[in-house]
Amino acid sequence: MSAFPEPESASTFGDGDSEIELTYNRIHQDWFPQLEEKIEQYISGKVLREEVIAHLEAVPSYRLSDGAAPLTGRQQRLRQVADDEPVVHNMSEWYASVRNTVEQDLDDLTADERLLNRLGYLFGFVLFAGASSPSAIVRRLRFAYQVVGVEIDSINTTGGCETTTFTCPYRNVGSTIYGKRTVCHEKLDRVDDGYVRYLQKRGIDYQRPRGCDSATQCYSAVSRSSPEQWWPKTDPDDLSRETTVPPE
Repeated sequence: MSAFPEPESASTFGDGDSEIELTYNRIHQDWFPQLEEKIEQYISGKVLREEVIAHLEAVPSYRLSDGAAPLTGRQQRLRQVADDEPVVHNMSEWYASVRNTVEQDLDDLTADERLLNRLGYLFGFVLFAGASSPSAIVRRLRFAYQVVGVEIDSINTTGGCETTTFTCPYRNVGSTIYGKRTVCHEKLDRVDDGYVRYLQKRGIDYQRPRGCDSATQCYSAVSRSSPEQWWPKTDPDDLSRETTVPPE
């Protein structure tokens, strides 16, 4: 967190930031202090990793595409600001680094967590065999949920995204010893992380169970992997320089 990128000159960067809708300022002033607080709470065991991930995903952003269609004018503006201000590129690198740290590599997991993750990945070959669309995949997921005693409360389809709301009987298992929802979300959900790895390689975005912090229900979502580009997730160096700013 100490490596959070700062502009070489805050006074001169203000003009550049205004070109990208003050996105850096919103990240720096509002979002980043909340992230530091979330991480401190996670380290002390007060919140679950899913809450940190949810906050990471809610980072203020500068949109660079409309779905798969590039917004060429906005991409050009971001590149121009990045050419003058290294902090734009540094922010993308820093954001990717933090995401990778929080989402955890297999090597960062405990032995039992690695085993559960690998079991989920291997089981994906059986569970999702022959399924390629979000609707087909979510049907298999719901079946897997029900097999282990999870009660499906509602299903919803919006814009190609399949959302499942459910009640998990394991949310308070071991809570008196390990803390609320710890066994469920920090251990058993490693199986879902294995599903995430399996489906990600096949162009499917599976948002594993979340939203369980203060309710009895959780939800998960399945959709095609989004082709959308936005900063800071998208590094300006990854944008094509062949685009031109369209006339206003």
